[in-house]
Amino acid sequence: MALQRYFLELAYDGTRYHGWQLQPNAITVQQKLNEALAILLRQPVETTGAGRTDTGVHARQLFVHIDVQVSQIPQLPEGVPGVDLQAEQDLVKKPKLRLEALNALLPHDIAVKRIVPVHTDAHARFDATLRSYEYHLHFLKDPFKQNYSWLIKGRLDVMAMNAAAAILLEYNDFSCFSKSNTQVFTNNCKISRAEWIDHGDSLVFHISADRFLRNMVRAIVGTCIMVGRHEIAPERIRQIIESKNRSNAGTSVPACGLYLTQVKYPYL
Repeated sequence: MALQRYFLELAYDGTRYHGWQLQPNAITVQQKLNEALAILLRQPVETTGAGRTDTGVHARQLFVHIDVQVSQIPQLPEGVPGVDLQAEQDLVKKPKLRLEALNALLPHDIAVKRIVPVHTDAHARFDATLRSYEYHLHFLKDPFKQNYSWLIKGRLDVMAMNAAAAILLEYNDFSCFSKSNTQVFTNNCKISRAEWIDHGDSLVFHISADRFLRNMVRAIVGTCIMVGRHEIAPERIRQIIESKNRSNAGTSVPACGLYLTQVKYPYL
């Protein structure tokens, strides 16, 4: 049976979920997406994501790929609001209809933004050439930023934090920022951007790399905050990185302020 591979671009609010990846005793984003796809397509569908996000982490852009037996795609289920059930239905010919139907089946805090047919060996995880994250923190209590930014006490020395962040671009091995006992073959990453942007009552950390280790961004942010509080000098970052020891880096900051914002591919 011929299979067609598709990329799905999605965004989600991670507040209610135990991360992206399927877990046996917890609700995850991948679980909800798989359930919606199974209802829509009336066939089992396995999703492969560009990466994983932890509990409470958000994504403005994440890509997954699926393989679908196109010849067996059924008519859209009845009762899907806003969808013309009389129109010819096909993921390729009518992707907008499928997109609307899929979003109608998903919870309010998960949205699929695009469905794109790709070549059969395209891979959402291994073909990604760049991933970008943001970490948001703010200084004044704001009920509308609850679960979406970290409230921190006291102002920070942003210039010193940017001096520390710039040093990250000089290194490749970031074992010191990785969660221990992870099943990866290498702790090498190529960081192309690491920058703090001051918005007055808030700060946003922007970081881009070819890949990230588990918990890496939150550990980097925690270490930069130590610099911003003058607990350590910016140059201390070199010693921390070269030690390859997680206990020498800063505490991981809360998940609520972290967003996966971009995943790049050479063919999208």
